[in-house]
Amino acid sequence: MVPTKAAPGVASGAFVALALAGALASAAAVAQNFPITPAQRSTAQQVASRGVPLSELAPNAPDSYTVKSGDTLWAISGVFLKTPWRWPELWGMNIEQVRNPHRIYPGQVLYLEKIDGMARLRMGEAPGGMPTETIRVSPRTRISGLGDPSIPTLPAHVIEPFLNEAIIVGANDLDAAPRIVAAPDTRVMITRGDRAYVRGRNGSPLIETDPRRTDTYRVFRNAVALRDPLTSTILGYEAKYLGNAELVRSETVQPVRMPNGETVATI
Repeated sequence: MVPTKAAPGVASGAFVALALAGALASAAAVAQNFPITPAQRSTAQQVASRGVPLSELAPNAPDSYTVKSGDTLWAISGVFLKTPWRWPELWGMNIEQVRNPHRIYPGQVLYLEKIDGMARLRMGEAPGGMPTETIRVSPRTRISGLGDPSIPTLPAHVIEPFLNEAIIVGANDLDAAPRIVAAPDTRVMITRGDRAYVRGRNGSPLIETDPRRTDTYRVFRNAVALRDPLTSTILGYEAKYLGNAELVRSETVQPVRMPNGETVATI
């Protein structure tokens, strides 16, 4: 296991009186300026001049759509097309206006025009010269965040299963890391919400660092060797990321006085 703020560790097998709640890591749905692949650009150019057949539109495709905060290209594609996986074609219908489909912003309006059995998507101006709403603003100081407000391509839950946060470590980097040593009821698998028992660095008790906040750890599998395909030389070790875990209770030792006066320690 790896503290989210400190050194790395791994998951392994034994027993200790410490409860740990497992939780999968969430993917941040942050819009990024991803590069456009040649295949995506080729698909877009093929349909840019002609649009897509009306038969490819979703049954309830609207005549216009205003991009909202929280939208994704996946979701918008599903609004206009039968299958969201065809989002490059949605971009292709508007290639002159949306030069990078990863840079679409809330408030932009998409209009759907249908001509000769084909559909085209335009942005900003309604087809046929239809009037659009005029927004009047007065001079004043306006504050906006520095973060990128463009919408992401896919919602986090769609791509989360495919994310890989493996780390590369040295041969002995994980030897002293905290380890999962047992699970309740002799279970051999741990999933979201389960508890596990853990030992800290070098087998010491895993102690809560600050009672005012929750200690969070990243969980990895035991590292495996990465070898040069030609010489078989070990280049490093890869530890596969499994998820996050929160420290529920530290391991504690409390003295207990027995009826005969003897003092013993309990965990």
